[in-house]
Amino acid sequence: MRRSAAELYRCPYTGEPLAVEIDTADGSHVISGQLVATSGRVYRIDDGIPFLLDLQQESLSVEERKENDYYQASSQSYDAIMDWVYKSFYEDEETVRSKVIDLLELSPTSRVLETGAGTCRDSAHILRRLGPDGELYAQDLSPEMLTLGRKRVEESKTGRGPRPRTEFFVGNAAHLPFPDRYFDAAFHFGGINLFTDRRAAIAEMARVVCVGGKVVFGDEGVAPWLRQTLHGEILMNSNKLYRFEPPTEFLPESARDAAVRWFLGNAYYMVDFRVGDGPPRLDLDLPIVGRRGGTHRTRYYGALEGVTVQAKALAEKASRDSGLTLHEWLDRAVRAAAAGQAERT
Repeated sequence: MRRSAAELYRCPYTGEPLAVEIDTADGSHVISGQLVATSGRVYRIDDGIPFLLDLQQESLSVEERKENDYYQASSQSYDAIMDWVYKSFYEDEETVRSKVIDLLELSPTSRVLETGAGTCRDSAHILRRLGPDGELYAQDLSPEMLTLGRKRVEESKTGRGPRPRTEFFVGNAAHLPFPDRYFDAAFHFGGINLFTDRRAAIAEMARVVCVGGKVVFGDEGVAPWLRQTLHGEILMNSNKLYRFEPPTEFLPESARDAAVRWFLGNAYYMVDFRVGDGPPRLDLDLPIVGRRGGTHRTRYYGALEGVTVQAKALAEKASRDSGLTLHEWLDRAVRAAAAGQAERT
């Protein structure tokens, strides 16, 4: 971990800044030590990797714990499994991963967060898009997987020129240790289906990405048009994760230009969206064209108690005869009646 990274990290549970206490270092890199919050929370740094995770603060589901245990136990064989997956679908891994990374719309100076990085097969593709002023922060819940991933990244480095700044940390994607709007893009592939709180994880990715930046995430999930076919049924029978559907209902209201696509044999989904500034813009007070009239706001907040069919028909006829929209006529009629009643009392 670079010393300067300590200035960026925050407590994943309180958002407090963290101060680094160094035990051993190699130049600008911290090898061991700890990150300490003003509240007293302490996160250790082992072999240059900060462990920004407090298991007492986490509520991992049974399925999520099983999945993490599986990755811990199979970290050494995970890459062989992924090789088999691509081979089984007759797909070229380099081509598929490159197309997926295209969705991030990276530039050489981009700051990128990758959660669920695992053995960093996608990290290597991301780093190829970045220049010496770019940054990649790679996270995983499994320290064993992340250690293998860091080794892959180190071995993939070629040339003697400056390289992108790369950091690795252990943590939970639903509690990210960063301030708002720091990254230009966030990426996650694999494992999100079994997250205890997918809504929180997606919201966290959107929180740490600047307005206009991209969030891209995906996992197993057979395309809808294949689910009733023998092909789809065989896949979903072989691995229950293929039964999952894209969790688009959990996208934040700030999501813009959202899209869902299927790839890798149409057995995996990928969701991407651009981060906006709050909900989409809408003029709630612009009069709506048509006989009914009113605005989005008045139709939502100004609903009145139901009236008889005869009273409604009289109101509609009166509004037509007066040349007013039904909204305008009713608003005037109610105001006049209420004012008259007030004068009489």
